Amino acid sequence: MQNDWMKDESLKEIDPYKLEFLQALVFESSGLKKEQMLPFLMAVAKRGQEKKVSFSDREIEMIVEVLRKHASAEELSKIEKVMAMRSRK
Repeated sequence: MQNDWMKDESLKEIDPYKLEFLQALVFESSGLKKEQMLPFLMAVAKRGQEKKVSFSDREIEMIVEVLRKHASAEELSKIEKVMAMRSRK
């Protein structure tokens, strides 16, 4: 996925630093296997706490909607899996 999604007008209210943080995570996670995702997500949560990066539920909803518009079929599948894991917590 390219950086185009970050320029979507519906994300203009979200701090650009947060969007850059997300883009870095997307890049880092691109080659991970299924069994590597949970440890990666746990490390991401820790990194977010250390850098004081957090997202409101509304920000997450906006970002996911934009990502869905720009994602390939494979990326869309990953997004849906992550969102399903998030809803189980």
